[in-house]
Order: sequence, then C-alpha cells, then structure tokens
Amino acid sequence: MPTILPLLLALLAAPQAPAPKPTAAQIADAAPASAWATIAPDDLLVLDFVDGQRGVIWLAADFAPAHVANIRTIARSGWWRDATIYRVQDDYVTQWGDATSKKPPAAGITLHPPAEYEWPATAHRIVANPYRDAYARVTGFTADGWAVAGDGREQWLPHCYGMVGVARDLAPDVGTGGDLYTVIGHAPRHLDRNIALVGRVIEGMPAFSARPRGTGGGLGLYEDARQYIPIRRVAIASDLPVGDRPSYQYLKPTAPEFGRTLEARANRGLPFFTVAAGAADLCNLPVPVRKTPAQ
Repeated sequence: MPTILPLLLALLAAPQAPAPKPTAAQIADAAPASAWATIAPDDLLVLDFVDGQRGVIWLAADFAPAHVANIRTIARSGWWRDATIYRVQDDYVTQWGDATSKKPPAAGITLHPPAEYEWPATAHRIVANPYRDAYARVTGFTADGWAVAGDGREQWLPHCYGMVGVARDLAPDVGTGGDLYTVIGHAPRHLDRNIALVGRVIEGMPAFSARPRGTGGGLGLYEDARQYIPIRRVAIASDLPVGDRPSYQYLKPTAPEFGRTLEARANRGLPFFTVAAGAADLCNLPVPVRKTPAQ
C-alpha cells in the first residue's frame, strides 16, 4: 500500500490561503465602547408611516441651525399631521410634506432662513479623508460624525445617499423645512451648495427608497392623490416616551477604528475582491451608526 507520508508532506507544503480581510462593518462592530458617541435625542427626527414603517433622521443642527430649528418647531406643532410622501423619483429623491403647497406655514418658524449651504473652512476641523473625491478638493469628517466637502476656503455637506435636504422654489428661496427630501439614488453631488442639507437617514431607509415611483412632471410626482403615502406621526425623539424613543451612536472619526473602516472600504479584500480599488468617493465612506437600547 502506498504510504500516506508523501501526501501529508505535500499538504503541509501547499501555500495557505490568506485570511479574509475584515470588512468595515466588522471593524466597527469590534470597536470598543470608547470609540462610539451618542447622538442627542433632540437631534433625531422620527417619521412613522401608516403602513407601520419608521424612518429616523439624524439632524445636522450645527450645519443648518435655522432650518433645523424650524424642523423641530414644525414637528412639535403637529403641522406634519397630514403630511405625505408625494414624490418618488427613481434614482434621485423621495420628497414629503404638504402635497398641495397651499397650507399656511407652521406658527413660530423663520419664514426666510439664511441660505445654509456652506460655511468657512475654519468653522469645523476635520479628520482628513485620505482618498480623492471627484467633486471637492478637500474632504473629511468632523469630530461629531459628519462627512464634509470643501475647497480649502469653504465647507459644505455632500448630497450622499440618505442625506436629507430642504425642498425649495427658485432662488433666492431657500425653503423653510416644511417639505423635505432624501436622496434614494446615485449621489447627486451637483446639488451641493445649492440646497440646505439638514440631516441623514440612519434607520428605515426602505421607508423612503422602496416606494412606488411617481411619473408626474418628469420629477417623480404622484399624479393621483390616492398614491400619496400618509405619515402617521413626525416627532423629535426627545419628545417621545422613553419606551418608544430610539437611541443611536456613531463611530467617532477621531477613533483609530474609523480610519481602518475607511481603508477597508477603499481596499476591499479577499476572498471576494481580487483587485483593490485604492480609492473611495466620499459618499462611499458613511460614518458608521448603530442602534442602542433606549436611554
């Protein structure tokens, strides 16, 4: 009988497959508690739809303070009680608010807020993005978890998937915050610095993106009011009972683990990826967010 020794020696001499490279999600999941920071409940806008779906938006209060103040006032006034999704444009945006455009504004809001589209580059220190972006010379992440783009003189929030903006008419109108939209397709970065961005959807994105597409006006408007998707409740998380109040944390861009997530996204590895890209658009580098027990 042939000896088994040569076979064992051959197996031992065979090159071993490299270990799978950790994914960005795995790196974030393994990050210690000290690498995470809690999002203030006053910065969470909760939308509950009549079909049981929920969307949660992290409000960018430091970047669009006047518009976010309006949004908080509108939510607390009940003005959105009869709000609906009335526009879903494929590969672009989902929009909600007053489909009639005839409803008087909510009491107590700033009717003509400033154009909160950009600000001086010195306003927010950033953790630099090591990868080149197609739309901005300087990109990075603020310590409080927001991706920003810039040109060395100004900074702005980018129109990435899931970002939330304020619908408006033609300039100089900048919108009040009563009608909002979220990006549901390829990042329309040409909108950067032309519309106020006020937040990011961090949970329940299908409640916005997985809706029937509209056909009206070439803009995805629902042409029949029966298509409108009613919103049952819009609330600021801090106003909800503790048992119904969602809570989230973001991975601090200043944490070492965050830099490792960027590298993992730019250079995805084996066993599936055989060629590393060595690059990543800013919109492909979302700051990780996780849900935590209600606080």
